Amino acid sequence: MNSKFILKSGTIINEGKKIIADILINGERIERIDSNISDQTATEINCEGKFILPGIIDDQVHFREPGLTHKGNIYSESRAAVAGGTTSFMEMPNVNPLTITQDLLSEKYAIGSKKSLANYSFFMGTTNNNIEEVLKTNPNEVCGVKIFMGSSTGDMLVDNENTLRALFSKVPILIAAHCENETMIKNNTSSYRALYGENIPFDFHPIIRNAEACFSSSSFAISLAKEYNTRFHVLHISTKEECDLFTNDIPLSEKRITAEACVHHLFFDAADYGKLGSRIKCNPAIKEKSNKAAIFKALLDDKIDIIATDHAPHTWEEKSNPYFNAPAGLPLVQHSLNIMLDFYFKNQITLEKIVEKMCHAPAICFQVKERGFVKEGFFADLIVVDLEKKWTIDKKNILYHCGWSPLEGLETKGAVLQTFVSGHLAYNEGVFNESKMGQRLLFNRN
Repeated sequence: MNSKFILKSGTIINEGKKIIADILINGERIERIDSNISDQTATEINCEGKFILPGIIDDQVHFREPGLTHKGNIYSESRAAVAGGTTSFMEMPNVNPLTITQDLLSEKYAIGSKKSLANYSFFMGTTNNNIEEVLKTNPNEVCGVKIFMGSSTGDMLVDNENTLRALFSKVPILIAAHCENETMIKNNTSSYRALYGENIPFDFHPIIRNAEACFSSSSFAISLAKEYNTRFHVLHISTKEECDLFTNDIPLSEKRITAEACVHHLFFDAADYGKLGSRIKCNPAIKEKSNKAAIFKALLDDKIDIIATDHAPHTWEEKSNPYFNAPAGLPLVQHSLNIMLDFYFKNQITLEKIVEKMCHAPAICFQVKERGFVKEGFFADLIVVDLEKKWTIDKKNILYHCGWSPLEGLETKGAVLQTFVSGHLAYNEGVFNESKMGQRLLFNRN
């Protein structure tokens, strides 16, 4: 396969600008961006009328390997990611066994090198008693350290204040946290179990895991980060109250405390439980419509920095259980761009802002080395998008191992035609080239 490509006459969206130009890809890198590039040894792809974006960097996914591969695996979910325009992902430690030692972390990287079609990084996990292992994490080779300050899928709750203080004061790299107050959630759960038994209606999920539980945990975590000057990233903001915890008065590269919004908290709201039930059960919960609007505004105002998915597949059989036995999480990584394009076509967000939040900001926030931008010398992580192509999300085109999506039946506009991962044409109009895997992400940290 040719390792030289010229993307001809595409509209490049990068750093707040639109330009029509050619891009020369040579090996893994973008060699040149200019008009009328000619190279007889390169394969040309006509991008006239199409849009060229940096590959999406998703800073929060659960690909379920090792140990939970009946739900998903690194191969299947990275393949779905690439088809949807995500060229790099950062994956979470709540697998089996939990990623809480350096040896187990290394084993995941070995799996990624053999099976991931996208570029990859894996978070180091925390428990109440593994800080010595956490502190061995290499800042330039690992995206960050993950703390579950509320229980979710897996058994990684860190609820000891002394442990939290030790982590926030000693960990030298980015800490990312799931923030929900476990005591409040347990009290709410007991109250509704007493009323409804095991068959709590799913529309009570955002009442059980309510805004107060989220704000209490997030605000406490942020107070610790401020006390110890920790580089801290709050995952999946789900409430309007939390939006006011963040600032937009300094550049992202200078922020010590940052935040992420997930596509499902922007797209769905509590009114959707009646139709979708367990399919949109996730932690933190999708809440009332006013929260969705506030999160979107905070995103546009740069109080919230990143758009991600928290992609979390479960089998349809698992999801079909009553409330307590239906696991939390939904598969989204193949369709995150389509969700945001839906907002674009409704004139709620610009293409430039989508690229900023899904490509540039994750690279800046995590200090990813030479990715996230369309720049000469950077890795050629690029997607070519046809904004005019209409299609419907259904089981025939869903690539997740679990085989379902909460978006089934959605008529969408905009399709990824080509995906380049480190210069490799990994996806081309429905056809995958799996002759080359993605690369381990590296980070520019002192």
